[in-house]
Amino acid sequence: MRDQALFDKIDLHLIRVLHTVLTERSVSRAALRLGMHQPAVSGALRRLRELSGDPLLVRSGAGMQPTDAALAMVEPAASILRAAESLFSDARGFDPRTARRPLRIAASAYLDPLFLPRLVAHLKAEAPLCTVEILPLTADTHYHAHLAQGEADVVVGNWPEPPGDLHQSRLFSDEVVCLVGREHPAVRRGWSAEDWLAAEHIAPTPTRPGARGVIDAHLDGLGLARNITVRCAHFSLIPAMVAGSLLVLTTGRQFCERYAERLPLAVLPCPVEFPRLVYYQLWHPRTHPSAAGAWLRECIRHVASTLRNP
Repeated sequence: MRDQALFDKIDLHLIRVLHTVLTERSVSRAALRLGMHQPAVSGALRRLRELSGDPLLVRSGAGMQPTDAALAMVEPAASILRAAESLFSDARGFDPRTARRPLRIAASAYLDPLFLPRLVAHLKAEAPLCTVEILPLTADTHYHAHLAQGEADVVVGNWPEPPGDLHQSRLFSDEVVCLVGREHPAVRRGWSAEDWLAAEHIAPTPTRPGARGVIDAHLDGLGLARNITVRCAHFSLIPAMVAGSLLVLTTGRQFCERYAERLPLAVLPCPVEFPRLVYYQLWHPRTHPSAAGAWLRECIRHVASTLRNP
């Protein structure tokens, strides 16, 4: 009888607060994500502590850490929320004009910088009541797990060979070029492959120790190595660094030409031949039959099709 009485005190909103507080590890950040006032989230957390008989979050240094019992609740809570989201939506079909659900896209920083702003504008115009979460693909991003656990609906990025255990759709391809400051000597006199290899290069910080990006992995296959003197984890800041130095960034043409429109930069052909960068969207088999998932993937495909080189 006690278990039934306890169960009757739990509603779906409380489960959502539980999952958000535990994943954000902060009441204030959870309140922002939920669109609630912080005192209301604090009150819900008190109820959750009473129901569980566990503190759930404890102070650790300047932040908060979930307890062992709380960590064990994260995946069951996520599973309940996923089931609730799909309980009636696919039975009714998906109407973006009236749907209220999160749309979660994990995306690479190497994309054309117009892609994500256009995508968000398109999604908010077509599905105004849905929330949109743009998630980064960073060094600690395990996108397989995020897709499997419902923490991301779609992952967008470039892979020489995308993983075969996920559904995939090719979005677009791009030529590999070099971005340099307008005063770089190569702008005036050109360069050979040897000049390019010896130049000072800037590259993104590896996703993990020893990892090789697509540029350096291709060079390895040719028995070549470039002179990387700067690494930066913030890819969108690299063009400004290039504009004020003799550094060379080698990446996709669309990314480079967007920045060359508004910074003192020049786009040069790369004297070493590279295969084109191919961008895909990936999704998990669990969302493949979902009407909402299919709609989101079609939106991503449509926006990608509108991208053209300047």
